[in-house]
Amino acid sequence: MRPNWECYTAVGVQILVVFRINMATYTSLSLSALSATVMLRRMVGMPRVSPFQIKLSAEERKVLERRTRRYTLPYFEVLRAKMILLAADGQSNNEIAAYLGIGRDVVSLWRKRFFQERLPGLEERPRPGRPPVFPPRGGRAGQSHRL
Repeated sequence: MRPNWECYTAVGVQILVVFRINMATYTSLSLSALSATVMLRRMVGMPRVSPFQIKLSAEERKVLERRTRRYTLPYFEVLRAKMILLAADGQSNNEIAAYLGIGRDVVSLWRKRFFQERLPGLEERPRPGRPPVFPPRGGRAGQSHRL
């Protein structure tokens, strides 16, 4: 009895297609698992320790705690004060960044600036570029505020 080759061929092609799809899926999953493992090792396995260890005086701690409680301050000032207080409590840059929902590089920048300049380092610096052209009210003499 002669086997039905068409049927076997169709089944073989179907199995081959499923096998290729599964191999591609397996390969992509294994690559993504590998990259996730490498990323986790970088994040968890090798902790980064900041060379800028923050030690606060009583007065500095008092000023920073006052800033964190003031709801009328701009948010960035409150955030900077929280970063420094957490750094003074021994938290790493990664922990502070995760807790506050910001980037580790931002925490690193403000930790370094505070370490070097203390409280004045947390203030806004003049930004580069052209200053605003027109004042908030008024304008040149003799012109109305309407077009």
